[in-house]
Formats: sequence, C-alpha cells, structure tokens
Amino acid sequence: MKTPLLTCLLALGFHVATNAQQTKAPETLRPGLAPAPTTSPAPAPATTPAPSTAEIDKLAEEAQKALFQSVDKGTSGATKGTSQNYNSNTPMRLPAQRAEDPSLWAKDSVHKIALMEVAFGGARETVMIELFPNDAPQTVNNFIDKCDSGFYNGLAFHRAIEGFLVQTGDPLTSDESARTKWGTGGEEKTVPAEIKLRHRVGAVAMARRSDKVNPERRSNGSQFYITLGNYGAIDGKYTVFGQVVSGLETIKRISIMPVDANDCPVARIEIKSMKVINQKGPMQLPSMASGDGLRYIKPDAARGFVSRWFHHIW
Repeated sequence: MKTPLLTCLLALGFHVATNAQQTKAPETLRPGLAPAPTTSPAPAPATTPAPSTAEIDKLAEEAQKALFQSVDKGTSGATKGTSQNYNSNTPMRLPAQRAEDPSLWAKDSVHKIALMEVAFGGARETVMIELFPNDAPQTVNNFIDKCDSGFYNGLAFHRAIEGFLVQTGDPLTSDESARTKWGTGGEEKTVPAEIKLRHRVGAVAMARRSDKVNPERRSNGSQFYITLGNYGAIDGKYTVFGQVVSGLETIKRISIMPVDANDCPVARIEIKSMKVINQKGPMQLPSMASGDGLRYIKPDAARGFVSRWFHHIW
C-alpha cells in the first residue's frame, strides 16, 4: 500500500510533466522559414480600390517637384564651377574646352539658337542651344525643319543617366501608353553622318542605331541627346550639331530624376515648345549664374512685342 508521502510525490511529478508539455519551446526554424502563428489571425484589411492613372501621375509629379526643390536647395551653396551630379561609380573624364561665351560674340555675327521650353516639376524652364550649320549642315537643316513644324512639341525625355546624358525626340513619347516602345521611334527618316565636332559638356548630338546595323553611322531623323560627361565611348562616333549656351543646370536636374529599368524618367518631363531664332550680335549678360549653367536673358527675337517694349524701357 502506497504511503501518503509517495502518493503526493507521484501527483506532483504528474503535474510537472503535464506543464512541461504545455510550455514546450518552439522548434528551431530553418533559414527562411517563418514561425507558426500563436494567436488567431488578424482580420483581413478592407479592400481599397487601386489608384487611377491620373492619381498615380499626380503623385509622381508631386514627388518630382519635391526632388527638384531639394536639389536646388542642396546645390545653392555649392562652389561655383564644381559638379555635384557625376556618378562616383563611373570613370571621371575631364571636361573639354568650354564653349565660347555668348556675351562675347561679335556685334556683326549671326547665330542660330534653338529655344526649348521644358515642363517638369510644375514649372517651365528654357534651354538655349546654339546650332552649328557650318559643321553639320544637313543635320541642322533637318532639326530646324522639325522645330518649325512643331514636331518636338509635346514629346518627352525618354532617357536620363546622371553624369552622362539625357535624350529626347522620339515621336512615340507623345503616347504615355506606349512607354515600353519609347526610344525606338523616329527611324522612318535618317540623316547622313556629319561626324566632325567632338563632345563636351552640354554638346547636342543626334542619336543613331549601332554600327552593326548602321555601318554608315547615319543619324536618327529626330532623336537627339545632350551630354553631361563621361563621353569617351561616344566621342567621334555621333554627329554633334549644337551646344547648350544657357539652361545647362536644367539638363543636369533632368539627369538625376528617378528612372525605371530602361533609364526612362518615371514622371513625365516634356518639351512644350521648340523654335529656332537668329541671334544677331552678342547675347545679353547673364541674369543669373548657377554653377556652370549660366542663364541668359532671352534675346529680343524670342520675346513678344510687349515683352520687348517693357524690357527696353525698364
């Protein structure tokens, strides 16, 4: 017969064993394996409708505007002549000789200037490009024809690579739903190669297909790009026909915008208008200096009658 003490010990042992099974430690998990939930699953969140295309575009534009503003604040105190936008992961290349100062052009000289109005971040800015008809006559004539016909109006920048280049001029970029094809348009017409000028920061050149399918290096009929550096691999292989003389900082800001896997800016950056004027004599002195991207006062030929009148009496 069991003694009361033995009976108590057996009862105590049974109680401890039962509790040990109830409080058993979880198994060691293999990498990547999540533990089983120990509580009841939370109720599924209420389903919300997917945002519309208009809402997505608005959010992208707001984000783009905020980024532009932050870039302006971050570079406003930068030392003049220094660049903040080159990619440190790519080899640096010293810039070529700077372009001729437009404020020093001879009084009797005539220069062809392309005025490109660009819309981004809720604002518009002007980029001025000097064209070189003596060095690339067929290319410049084709470009002027495109500008005069309004071909570039409404097209978007479809390529932006920091410290390298930005590219536009593809007619397919007028259609947002055709984004997957952006960069492949404008091949209906090509222009003979006029490879004479070298690239430098702010150089404007025509895009083209590769040597494998285009051994003559003929230029695309409409797509062009603007270089910002690291152009050793393309120098002497593409037709350079112009040079940015004002608004280079605008081009630099475009180059650092968020892009997708194809280097296409996520938020739309659009050419609102493009026209070519004749600038007689030197351009007026810079109204604002921003690093190496001097912004010149618009030449009279680019102003309306009222604007010219106010400008001269002010």
